[in-house]
This record gives sequence, structure tokens and C-alpha cells, in this order.
Amino acid sequence: MAITRPAGTAAALVAAVRARGGTPVLLPGLSLREAQDTRAAAMALDHALTADVIVFTSPAAVAHARQLHPLVTRAQVCALGAGTAKALARAGIEDVHFPDREDSEGLLAMDIMSQLGHARVALVGAAGGRGILRSVLRERSARFDEVHVYRRGSARLDARHRAAASAFIRRDLVLLSSAEALGNLRQGLDGAPWQALLGAAWIVSSERLATMARDAGIGRVHVASSAQGPALLDRAARVHD
Repeated sequence: MAITRPAGTAAALVAAVRARGGTPVLLPGLSLREAQDTRAAAMALDHALTADVIVFTSPAAVAHARQLHPLVTRAQVCALGAGTAKALARAGIEDVHFPDREDSEGLLAMDIMSQLGHARVALVGAAGGRGILRSVLRERSARFDEVHVYRRGSARLDARHRAAASAFIRRDLVLLSSAEALGNLRQGLDGAPWQALLGAAWIVSSERLATMARDAGIGRVHVASSAQGPALLDRAARVHD
């Protein structure tokens, strides 16, 4: 079972796959790095923590933000999903709003995000992505700040990764929760490794990602209820039932 989580972040999912009797294969689709200028990022985060509403876009955003500055705020805190909310709870912020539909559209549909008025909003995450949150929040709030507390990039995929991917067959599974990771894997494993992965069954975290996977040539795509590890594995377990 291929795990495409960012490099260095898949330990819990690896353990969960093994606990269910599977064999995890690490094919990281992303690498996560600290902000280019950590001092400037820390200062920007300090200012963001005084906003009326703060949105954390991922567990990685929470982890890197904690390294830059204590997460102490009186703001209303929102998360893109339950995983990010759990990361915030571990950081000491337990009153967190997050949507049932764990994506940008789900977050923007929440009452707290649709009735901003003149609230000052801060978005904490990394550069890149679809940009939907940025554009809509700018439209909805007269005061909007964005803080990049980390950077995303392509993971280094070497001969070991290519050999592991090349060995995949039809009964094998790939877990995917990032469109950016999909593109990086397609490029980094081009040729025989990618062709082998195309024949596997892919478990993806959203309908949007399922459409992108099919457009990339993946024939068997199954949608999990969320990007959380248990949801991906529960859906994977039903593929061969």
C-alpha cells in the first residue's frame, strides 16, 4: 500500500497500515520545509494571532507555526478539517471550528466564514495550492492577512522509490490526499513506475481529487470520507471485500 503523505509525516499512517496487516510503501508526493525567512514569518504570525478569525489550513501549518511562536490567541480559530483541529488541540487551542466537508468549499460555507463583516482574518499555511480560500476571503473581508509558516515542494524520489512503484500490481493500493502530490508523483515517477501505479487502485480523499486522478489516467479510483488516515484505510479495506 503506497503512502503519498509528505516526507517525514507518515509515521502514524505507516503504523496503522501495519496494524491492519498491510505493507506500507513510502512514495512521498511532497516535502515540507520551514519558511524561507523564519524571523519574518514569526513576526507575521505574532500579528496574525491578534486577528478576529484565524484559519489554519493543515496539520503541517499548525506544526510549523508552533515552532515559530506560541499559539496563544483570543481569535475565533478555524481549521480546514478534523486533522488540523486535532493538531490545534495538541497545541492548546481546543475551541476550533471546522466543516464536515473537509476542503476549502466546506470551510467557506460555514456560518463563521460567510458572515465576516469587517472582521480581520488571518490565513496560516503555505504558498501555493488552489487559492480559493485566498480569493474568497479577500472578497469577504476588508482586512485579510496571509502568513506562510512553511513551504511545500517536490519530494526527492530516487531509484528506491522508482523500484518500489514499478513493483505495484493490480491488487495494490495507493492512498492520496493531495492534488499537488499527484502532480509531483506523476512527474517524479514518469515511465514504468508511473505506469505500474496507474494499474493499482487509488484511495483518494475527495470527489475533486478523484476527478483529477481519473484525468491523470488512473482507472480505479475510490473516494474516502475524508483525508484522515482511518477514513482512507476504511475505504481501502472495502476495495477488496
